[in-house]
Amino acid sequence: MDNPQSPDNAPGWERKTLEKLAFAALDEQRAKRRWGIVFKSLGLVYLVIVLFAVVDWGGGSEHEGRHTAMVNLSGVIEAKGEANAENLIAALRSAFEEKNTVGVVLRINSPGGSPVQAGMINDEIRRLRSKYPEKPLYAVVEDVCASGGYYVAAAADRIYVNKASIVGSIGVLMDGFGFTGVMDKVGVERRLLTAGENKGFLDPFSPQADGHKAHAQSLLNEIHKQFIDVVKVGRGKRLKETPEMFSGYMWTGVQSIELGLADDFGTVDSVARDVIQAEKVLDYSVKDNIAERFAKRLGAGAVQGFWSGLSESAFGARLR
Repeated sequence: MDNPQSPDNAPGWERKTLEKLAFAALDEQRAKRRWGIVFKSLGLVYLVIVLFAVVDWGGGSEHEGRHTAMVNLSGVIEAKGEANAENLIAALRSAFEEKNTVGVVLRINSPGGSPVQAGMINDEIRRLRSKYPEKPLYAVVEDVCASGGYYVAAAADRIYVNKASIVGSIGVLMDGFGFTGVMDKVGVERRLLTAGENKGFLDPFSPQADGHKAHAQSLLNEIHKQFIDVVKVGRGKRLKETPEMFSGYMWTGVQSIELGLADDFGTVDSVARDVIQAEKVLDYSVKDNIAERFAKRLGAGAVQGFWSGLSESAFGARLR
């Protein structure tokens, strides 16, 4: 038998129950809004952190006063990369043209790259040194200055290294892959049509022809000769040639000085202070804009870089 005094049987209990449900729903909505504000705030904080990481907040009046200009050559030297001739040449020109620049330091950390890009940078360094003979340019090697990196460094007045730096690799390579055996196993037929008997030169899906191999080797030999000539002109009588010097071997900083590939030990700061005698160092390197930096940080160009690298490795000579 129902208790007439039970709360559920009290007058108006239906309305009270509905009110409780309504208030509970409102509380839940308020909680969701609060969490939404929290997550949006965290997202805004993250965006601000990223912007601070990619934006150069340097001032615009720092070129005032006597100083050493520094330009960075970092990474693989390639047309589509950060270390490309366009960026390096623009930075070098700005450094030499600035009236308060006493000397220029080219800081190098590069395993090499495109012989064309390296050659363009080398040519421009020699032009600028001739145009501004009172402003020396010194190359300072940190970890690696190999192949195309050394091609660029050879144009400097002097080359400074660390005793453990890796220097040299004066050679040229052209590498790729051959897929003909795999295609035969899986039953894939290559259908290549050309106008011109050698248009399929170094096609990775066709057997390598002896004539194509010989022609590729002649290209490499010619570029290698250009590299050797650049080193001989740049280093002059300082070079102590050995049979292995132009074979593609690399040496430590200590060995590179003994061979005449480098001149002395030094860092950016020590060269600025002791050699150029302008201790204040200003960075003239061309930096990516905000959008480019943001894309690189998020890896937006990874797929494009993969296919570009595959193409270049198959068909392009590299100083690496």
